[in-house]
Amino acid sequence: MKSQRIVGACAVLFIILGTIGHAAAQSPAYRISAPYAYKNLTIFLIHGKNESSKTNILTLQEAMERKVLRVYETSDVNELAVENISKQFDVFIQSGDIVKGGKQDRVLAISIIIPARSGRVLIEAFCVESGRWEKRKNEDAGQFSTSNDRIVSRELKLAANGARSQQEVWAKVAEAQTNLSKNVGGSVAAADSRTSLQLSLENGKVAATADEYIKKLATLTDGKSDVIGYAFAVNGDINSADVYVSNSLFKKLWPRMLKAAAVEAVSVSNVRATRAPVRPDAVKSFLSDSDAGKPSERAASGGASVVTRDQKDNVVYEARDEKQKMVVHRNYVKKQ
Repeated sequence: MKSQRIVGACAVLFIILGTIGHAAAQSPAYRISAPYAYKNLTIFLIHGKNESSKTNILTLQEAMERKVLRVYETSDVNELAVENISKQFDVFIQSGDIVKGGKQDRVLAISIIIPARSGRVLIEAFCVESGRWEKRKNEDAGQFSTSNDRIVSRELKLAANGARSQQEVWAKVAEAQTNLSKNVGGSVAAADSRTSLQLSLENGKVAATADEYIKKLATLTDGKSDVIGYAFAVNGDINSADVYVSNSLFKKLWPRMLKAAAVEAVSVSNVRATRAPVRPDAVKSFLSDSDAGKPSERAASGGASVVTRDQKDNVVYEARDEKQKMVVHRNYVKKQ
């Protein structure tokens, strides 16, 4: 009997150690490159190994431009339908991508890979334009036409992914528009829809000011085959980070991610930095501290799930493809 207890205890210990080892193996190992700065925006590149070798993945922007992915209006503010009609390309949709058109512009609220010939897949969304519920000019009320921009503040990321509140998203859109108006020297509200975040991002003054940052920082990733993500700081404070399943996917997404970070930097450019410049080791600590948070998981549409690790100062939203058994995207956000 005593020997059986010993064997049993050893088995339990073996399982515990195996579980710990598995958790450690799954913990991402990143290298953070030296900072690259322009005005109040600092970029850090995140280096790591590819978790997927697939190269047939289009971004949402590419797929809509090629007209191989359709985004349908469902008349439900918080749900849209997408359909990948391509025979060969999968499509990566990222939480925070804005789609323009329909009855209201929306932000998609889940990171997911939509496979080729997918059929219609329902996907979570939030409205980033209040008031309108009809066709706008020559747009199609039943479908969305483009996806050229993303949400542009960490407060919006937290509202869409954390609070998951439509009212909170609308409030943070209005806040972002107000901040942009203050810093570009005039209102960014468009005559066609004053509440549309998308139309505000198309404002000429916003685009021109953000373009200054983009020209200075766009080539940072050139020739770097092991970069799988980036982090950024604004006004001396760590803001957010995004890590992807592969270098090839990151490179496709980099231009729009840089544009969103630049617009956010513009929106708070009147705030004076009160801290010393952020160092790479602080970014690495931000990522590792976020990953150590207690996980909570929820199922999402299309065979995806989201694991949230929420702590006092940081949160990470981890999007998983349950069919392929891999993490496709991690979005880290530093709370205020």
